[in-house]
Amino acid sequence: MPQTLFNKDCGLLTHPSSLPNHFGIGDFGPSSIEWIEALAAHGQNTWQILPLNPAGYGDSPYQGLSAFAANPVFISPEDLNARGLIDDSELMALQMPLGERVDYVQVYSNKTELTTRAALRFFALETGHPLRVEYNAFCQAENNWLKAFALFSALKASFGGVAWTDWPAKYRDRDAVALETISIELKSDIERIYFEQFILRSQWMNVQKHARELGVRLVGDLPIFVAHDSADVWCQRELFRLNAEGNPSVMAGVPPDYFSSTGQLWGNPLYDWDAHRSDHYAWWRARLSKILTWVDVVRIDHFRGFDACWEVPGDAETAAGGQWIPAPGHEVFDAFVDDHGLPLPFIAEDLGVITPEVEKLRDDYNLPGIRIQQFAFGSDPMSHTFLPEKYVANCVAYSGTHDNDTVVGWFSSEAGEGSTRSKDEVEAERKITLDYFGTDGSDIHWDFIRSLYRSGAGAAIVPVQDILGLGSEARMNTPGKPSGSWAWRLTDREALGTALKHLHCLTQETSRGLSTSQVSLQLR
Repeated sequence: MPQTLFNKDCGLLTHPSSLPNHFGIGDFGPSSIEWIEALAAHGQNTWQILPLNPAGYGDSPYQGLSAFAANPVFISPEDLNARGLIDDSELMALQMPLGERVDYVQVYSNKTELTTRAALRFFALETGHPLRVEYNAFCQAENNWLKAFALFSALKASFGGVAWTDWPAKYRDRDAVALETISIELKSDIERIYFEQFILRSQWMNVQKHARELGVRLVGDLPIFVAHDSADVWCQRELFRLNAEGNPSVMAGVPPDYFSSTGQLWGNPLYDWDAHRSDHYAWWRARLSKILTWVDVVRIDHFRGFDACWEVPGDAETAAGGQWIPAPGHEVFDAFVDDHGLPLPFIAEDLGVITPEVEKLRDDYNLPGIRIQQFAFGSDPMSHTFLPEKYVANCVAYSGTHDNDTVVGWFSSEAGEGSTRSKDEVEAERKITLDYFGTDGSDIHWDFIRSLYRSGAGAAIVPVQDILGLGSEARMNTPGKPSGSWAWRLTDREALGTALKHLHCLTQETSRGLSTSQVSLQLR
């Protein structure tokens, strides 16, 4: 019998940015530690997050500026204060009211000021200081991506944040002499970026240590594509399908679907798979190995893209006119097995247009797929496969994901808002849902969660918004919406405490997650 990743596990989907604190955004400090403690105290053994990479266009973690770096907005001011790198008055000056949305403009400004001050004190330390010794080891170990990312970020900032294809040609095309010269001019900015990445890794290692001690597994997220405006594409243009000016000759997306009648045009460049094959998928292998130093299990976003990608012409305005182009999934995954063995620590996000070939790729490596409970009540011919009684042990089941509306928002939604459903379809879904649960819908989020936890799914994961019964105002992302997503924050600690107690009772009732004895032992 093949070994599986999950066995009656459960937990919550919450990005660190949503966690409450007084610094405008959740981070890798006390807010993450307290969250892990809250999960463990209430029997949950899984924390799922979104990508941690530096966010690009629209503040989206799925349009990262690097596939290897972490987002400096997650640096904890409290940790820097504890290390003596900022003083108490500087810490207080960074505090912001706990609002319901992340003010990214203010947060980015604050974090840049924070790390500028902290870096000055850090580089003034004696070279033999333990922190400087750790830093030197980090820079040496990560040099294969860190040097290029730091230069990319410093250059991007110096040119007002425009895409690398709009830089002067000598920088756009990576003229060696020009880059060497500008590196000297931007030395202080580059050093600060090195420092930021070192501190991010150090702070997250503390989070990981705490999670391991309490029995909480970290599930990360790997977007299959990278942003065009990223250090990866700038540095290794040969791995992507670009024109002479560096712009995508073809773009990634998906055909018309539940969320959009014209499809989703993501704009990411597609891979030149022949180039990747020629060096035995070295970039992909390095990318996967890197994320597995940050998390225990990786959800592969748009898994089907390893079998075939939706290719859209580079000048297209919508994704409707694309075509499916084959991808070398088995070759890539065989390389992953060579590096990491079996079972591979992956969750396959197998949604959308799923063919027998995609299913074979998933099943050949015994990867758990996912089930979205919201999709169980529509008119799609496959909707019955999303009903909880159909869940198999080798799957991860969700009430919804970061791309879905909240359960309450979905249940009370109107036609055309965040989906392609008509008024009649919305009303039909609502009636089917009520009939299925045999309720009046007043507690619809718990109807969903109870059936999810009672199902046979190997893991049950719920967005924290759903245990709180929040509406569409708490939605994390609306696919196709160019701005305004990714900003929701958890503010009502009292309501959270009540919801977690309710969830803990359900967890014990369904024998999921951490047992009562484990919780008691680990929290002593």
